[in-house]
Amino acid sequence: MVEMEGWLLYKEDSKFLKKSYAVTRLMETAEKEGINLKIISPKDIDITVTWENRKSVYLKGEPVKLPDFIIPRMGAYTTYFDLAVIRHLERLGVRSYNTSESIEIVKDKLYSHQILAEYNMPVPKTMLVKFPVDIEFIEKNLGFPVIVKTLSGSQGVGVFLCETKKNLADMMQLVESTNINANIILQEFIKSSKGRDLRVFTLGGRVLGCVERIAKEGDFKANFSQGGEVRAFELTPEIEWLALEVSRAFNLDIAGIDLLFDGSHFKVCEANSAPGFETIEQCLEIDVAKEIFHFLRVRLGLFGKK
Repeated sequence: MVEMEGWLLYKEDSKFLKKSYAVTRLMETAEKEGINLKIISPKDIDITVTWENRKSVYLKGEPVKLPDFIIPRMGAYTTYFDLAVIRHLERLGVRSYNTSESIEIVKDKLYSHQILAEYNMPVPKTMLVKFPVDIEFIEKNLGFPVIVKTLSGSQGVGVFLCETKKNLADMMQLVESTNINANIILQEFIKSSKGRDLRVFTLGGRVLGCVERIAKEGDFKANFSQGGEVRAFELTPEIEWLALEVSRAFNLDIAGIDLLFDGSHFKVCEANSAPGFETIEQCLEIDVAKEIFHFLRVRLGLFGKK
């Protein structure tokens, strides 16, 4: 097979002190697949806007040969600068999985829900907080308990449950007094999904697998990284359809779609542009990293070539 050159865009700061399972697996598998994959931190890249297009990217101050593709792995922590780097590389013909546009959309939880609602997808009722907060209006439209979320975040970070009006009022007073410009959304609490949800991994328009995540005792957030349990879950036509439709709506090539149990059906919680896949690989014995690189070869027109 033709060797490919790729960059795995990944931050090494306080939030990313250790390489994630997904990053480690991608690097190991790339070597086995004959792919030259390098971990590149966006902070080491400088870009200039110039007519000399392919001479406008510098790595640690030096001109650098552009890769065939990039895989951004910052997810919800993608900054404006990170997006600018990805956009610049895209304009120079470098394929990004996922694209800057898709990453930016799913990073914003309110905007992504607005898009899903436009597509008539089942989503929890969601509203943007404005100060001062009208608690009575929230009780009438969302009810209690209510979920409080920061506009961006992942792995259960920035997600809270307010059981009563007083809980919410106290939290909103604290937020207003410390940062009145904070971007907070409120979401209806789906009782039948308390402490559990589904993670569906999609790749290139197909579902690779589905697992159920179960919160540790006393917690309402079903997140493996927060100490929850995980087990294989049967893939039904409804689950598959929802996951693929959400991926298509956001134009995500690689995605982790989170679904909430809603009685005998499901609602879409959110989409992730840089999903972890440790649980999928361990529960379903699927080589996700290998599947990703086979997908990239097909998309780049290199599959089967010598």
